[in-house]
Amino acid sequence: LYKNNIRGTIPTELGNLKSLISLDLYNNNISGTIPPSLGKLKSLVFLRLNDNRLTGPIPRELVGISSLKVVDVSNNDLCGTIPTSGPFEHIPLNNFEENPRLEGPELLGLASYDTNC
Repeated sequence: LYKNNIRGTIPTELGNLKSLISLDLYNNNISGTIPPSLGKLKSLVFLRLNDNRLTGPIPRELVGISSLKVVDVSNNDLCGTIPTSGPFEHIPLNNFEENPRLEGPELLGLASYDTNC
C-alpha cells in the first residue's frame, strides 16, 4: 500500500490482523496518530510508516513486538521520545529523523517522557 497517495488515518482495526508480517504504508498522505492497537501485531517484522503526516508519540505498545526488525517513521511530525527497549534497541536512529518534535532516545531505566506532545 506504499506510494499510493492514501489519505486519512491508520485504522485501529489493523491491530486485529494477528498474522500480519509487514505493514508498509510509507510515501502516502496519512495523518493522525499511530494506533496503540498495532502493538497487538505480534508477528509483525516490518513497520514502515515514513514519509506521511503522522503526529503524536510512538506508541509504547510497539516495544512488546519481539519479531519487529524494521521500523521507519522518518519524515512525519511525531513527538515525544524514541523508545529504546525491545526491538527498538537495534533500530537505526536515522529511521526516526525528520520529525522536528521527536526527541530521544529516552534514557534506559527511566520512565518515558513525552514532554513535547
